[in-house]
Amino acid sequence: MDPVRNPYAPGAGQRPPELAGRDRELQQFEVVLERVARGRPERSMIITGLRGVGKTVLLNSFRSMAIQRLWGTGKIEARPDQSIRRPVASALHMAIRELAPRHRAPDRIEEFLGVLKAFAQAGEEPTGKSKARVHRWQPGIDVPAARGRADSGDLEIDLTELFVDAASVATDVGVGIALFVDEMQDIPADDVSALCAACHELSQNGGPLIVVGAGLPHLPAVLSASKSYSERLFRYARIDRLDRESADYALMAPAEREDVTFTEEALDALYVAADGYPYFVQAYAKVVWDVAPDTPITADDIKVAAPEAESELAVGFFGSRYERATPAERDYMRAMAVLGDEPVATAAVADELGRKPSSLSPARDGLIKKGLVYSAERGLVAFTVPHFGKFLRSQPA
Repeated sequence: MDPVRNPYAPGAGQRPPELAGRDRELQQFEVVLERVARGRPERSMIITGLRGVGKTVLLNSFRSMAIQRLWGTGKIEARPDQSIRRPVASALHMAIRELAPRHRAPDRIEEFLGVLKAFAQAGEEPTGKSKARVHRWQPGIDVPAARGRADSGDLEIDLTELFVDAASVATDVGVGIALFVDEMQDIPADDVSALCAACHELSQNGGPLIVVGAGLPHLPAVLSASKSYSERLFRYARIDRLDRESADYALMAPAEREDVTFTEEALDALYVAADGYPYFVQAYAKVVWDVAPDTPITADDIKVAAPEAESELAVGFFGSRYERATPAERDYMRAMAVLGDEPVATAAVADELGRKPSSLSPARDGLIKKGLVYSAERGLVAFTVPHFGKFLRSQPA
């Protein structure tokens, strides 16, 4: 069939042609937006799940919903060992720029931008071998930095004051502000604590600013470790593989718009191959479309396409992550794979490698930092990528 008309889109954070199986989460966020718009107290929202289940896609869909309601929005992607001060400042700058044309008092906008500039410049950056305050953040804000507000250098104090001021500007316009944070588990521990404290303050005074985060399955534990009240501070939504009906719809709906259909046997084979994971659904479907001679797509087309799809996943989805690991980390992951696909005990991994558990801590911590494994619960580790154990078992020793 014509590859130009291929509707399927496997990609990092790339929206699929049909966002299937996420109606519950979309409805939950619709409720959040509506309640905040009416001045009702509402919790910020956290999406968790393995890689490839569509967290970033859902986060971007939430942002589109907020934009449609004329909210101010900004988005950041957290990185390990990087403070969120500057990224948050840039994201809120974008949000306020969206609201500024509708605000009746330009002075209020300028006043907030002065606070925003002070907030961004209050942090410390490494310069050479020492740390010093560096005033390089100049994102087109012409007003002078304010003094005495959000500029103490203590992120918890500053972020709380900044969020309260931003929410006040949004209240003037009669809308809200939504800050979207991807890879939220990578925020440094002190910054997570500051972010939770700022959200806590907003929840108490009812300010129309929400934080919507997405991260790996252990994100709730990361938040709880920083502030004990975080489990009551956020509304949590865990997303996973698609059920059979949703996976079939994700395949059929875009195909039917191109006058292409699947046989029931083809849908059976695709569900077995992709196991319902949204990224895999798109990856297999894209290759199947390109190799199928005509409609309807059959189970034989799936058999022909599967090796090519698996080869592409082995290189782009699994292999690229495997290559980031050190030799010691690869040994650790291979031992996990031998023990199975469910979360495994760190003690069992040590036994498999014939090592003491304490000697493997650097490898385990390195894998967690790189986002390849996560601590499912105390003493247990699991892969962040579905089918990663299967991939490792298929590789030569």
